[in-house]
Amino acid sequence: MAKYLISFPSAAMAVPQSELDAVGRDAHAVIEQAKAAGVYVFAGGIDDGVPPVRVSADGAVAAGGYPWAPPLNGGFTVLELPSREAAVAWAARLAQACRCAQELRVFGDDPRA
Repeated sequence: MAKYLISFPSAAMAVPQSELDAVGRDAHAVIEQAKAAGVYVFAGGIDDGVPPVRVSADGAVAAGGYPWAPPLNGGFTVLELPSREAAVAWAARLAQACRCAQELRVFGDDPRA
């Protein structure tokens, strides 16, 4: 089985403020279904209120992420699934719950980590 990263950037979730409670409820319901199915690894989102820092190999800390890269934000879910088809089905469930398209990638798991 492979691990799949299902994610979306913050800007993709353009829902009215009045729908945010329903989005949260629906998204948590999908996560609970994934836990019940035994495929849940972890889920969460980047805290936009805490600015990133870049730490170099010598331990020096600089404000901000990579200046050339797009910002890393939004929501992330990792599920362990038997096939890409199963991953697409779970991504569709999350897309419906979050009211925005989800990006799907195979998560490069390192079994020695």
